[in-house]
Amino acid sequence: MRKRTVIPLIIAVVAFLALGLALYLRAKAPPEAARLLPECDAIVYVKLSTVRTFTHFDRTPVEHSAYFQRFIDATGIEPERDLDEIALAMHRVPTPEPRKPGSPVADIFTSEVFVGRFDGQRLTRYLASSATARESYAGVDIYTVPIEGETLRVAQLGYDIIAMSNMPLVEQIHSMVDRSRASGLSSPGSSLLATHYRDVPQLPLPSQAWGIGHIGLPFSQDGNISVMGLQLPLSENTDLVASLRYSGSVHLRVEEFAPNEDAAQHTVETLTTVLGILRALGSEHLQSVPVRDPSALAMHDVLTSATITQHGKRAELNITATTDQLKALTAAQPSPAGETSAPADASKH
Repeated sequence: MRKRTVIPLIIAVVAFLALGLALYLRAKAPPEAARLLPECDAIVYVKLSTVRTFTHFDRTPVEHSAYFQRFIDATGIEPERDLDEIALAMHRVPTPEPRKPGSPVADIFTSEVFVGRFDGQRLTRYLASSATARESYAGVDIYTVPIEGETLRVAQLGYDIIAMSNMPLVEQIHSMVDRSRASGLSSPGSSLLATHYRDVPQLPLPSQAWGIGHIGLPFSQDGNISVMGLQLPLSENTDLVASLRYSGSVHLRVEEFAPNEDAAQHTVETLTTVLGILRALGSEHLQSVPVRDPSALAMHDVLTSATITQHGKRAELNITATTDQLKALTAAQPSPAGETSAPADASKH
């Protein structure tokens, strides 16, 4: 009798431990949308459902292009309302030689995974009517849809998952189909995701938006990294991990993975100098105006919150902003050119 009791107990304990381990690994794994992305040079992920809860951006009317509005009308998919997650992969493809002077050294293509609420039948009808070709791969229909001069391949991987890619070849969309057919534990995702997802902050709350990849991907030119005309003290092969978290305030963290400690120290010293200059200019501006500009005050406070630290080969930038500060900064953004000077009845035309 004792043996009959012990054996089922052991089996139950082993099963319980196995289930607990599976749930733990599942919790530590990247989101499924990110795991489905193919091999790439950079990844951006946004948990839109959480952002929507905090910001209510879906309540703000958005003007879409004529093409995109036709897509919404045909499929019933309104991105602001229906999308819960977006994962985007960026592919850097060198442009062929010879290149014209000043031309980019590479073209950027993208692959995306969208998770949300879709009417599969309406989406299929739209894709079938718009596609110039259809391929059946691993039991999934892949539609080739021409959009504004480029070719987009689209596949519905599940009732709530859509994959797209504008890469010239089919390997990327095939890879996403293959990953969707594998289990989460057996498909950890791309090598970039497997290497750096552990560096995305998850405590005390998971990051609602994050990105990982090579800084040189969109910004490099002739070995230099420039953003809005400002040359940064970074190698074009530098890996960055950026994350946004909201817990009453918005917290931005950007971490550089430098080739060595000297390179990380150079980044910290240079950015510390730039940050000091910006703080001094902000303070001077606040003292020079009779009435404090809310946006200038918000920018000053945000810059004051910024910290730059070094941890071995890593350089880390942290910035915190309250929702009121973000609203002040957003309100200060100029209107699109010509909007303020447009005739009052322009909307009638």
